[in-house]
Amino acid sequence: MTLPSPRLALQLKAVPPGRGARWVIDAFRIFGRRPLAFTTLFMLFLFVALVSSLVPLIGGVAQMMALPLLSLGFMIATQSALLDGPVHPGQFIEPLRTDPKRRRALLVLCAVYGVAAVVILLLCDVVSDGALARLQTMMARGDTPQADFDALFAEPGLSAAVIVGVLLGTLLAVPFWHAPALVHWGSQSVGQALFSSTLALWRSKGAFLVYALTWFAIIVAFGVVSALLFGLLGMRQLAPVLALPAGLMFSTVFYISLLFTFSDSFGGRTPTPAEPAPERDAV
Repeated sequence: MTLPSPRLALQLKAVPPGRGARWVIDAFRIFGRRPLAFTTLFMLFLFVALVSSLVPLIGGVAQMMALPLLSLGFMIATQSALLDGPVHPGQFIEPLRTDPKRRRALLVLCAVYGVAAVVILLLCDVVSDGALARLQTMMARGDTPQADFDALFAEPGLSAAVIVGVLLGTLLAVPFWHAPALVHWGSQSVGQALFSSTLALWRSKGAFLVYALTWFAIIVAFGVVSALLFGLLGMRQLAPVLALPAGLMFSTVFYISLLFTFSDSFGGRTPTPAEPAPERDAV
């Protein structure tokens, strides 16, 4: 059984729809093995992103540029956990320690993603007529009355900006979904990786639809159950307190699931958490 490894010959596969739900299930299982390590990994990224945001202009672009490395770092960490190996922050920069060709392609990929993401954010701000910028300012102050938030959310420009952001963000995610892994493990060029990722998602669109619906169902179920539970306890106002840790866990598990989406779409299959790990010399 072969896990992704540098210079691995990759073969594009069509994935059955049912695998979409399995990706999420397997991600939760592997998270259960190393919850603290994986959560720490994601929190470290958030901390670095927060610090970089303090740098005007450059900080925002740097945050966006780092996202492909975040996804690839989590894939490397997940692969290591499946092989009973360590999970540590150094796996974020491990892809940059490869040969110059792959390192250069990965950095170009990060730059293209960062610029495209910032352009989308600027476009959304224009569509919202500055409402997004005002929302960020109000949230940063921390003492804004709820009535001001309600008035801002009622502006039609803000709703339009959210729709535009979701649509353009989805279109951007498709070519970049597998691209970092294809550069790292498949030694593909930037253009080839973007094309292969787009083709893979299209061929397995049923599985990715089930994947998205599974995440939607989990988040909705969590919201409903937590609201009912706190309601029965007479502490409904405390329900939002769970939102932060739940969001942290769901985000971490999402990034863990990326390796399973890649493994089923290209080449050898990654073992599920319930299976025994393969021999290390097979990697």
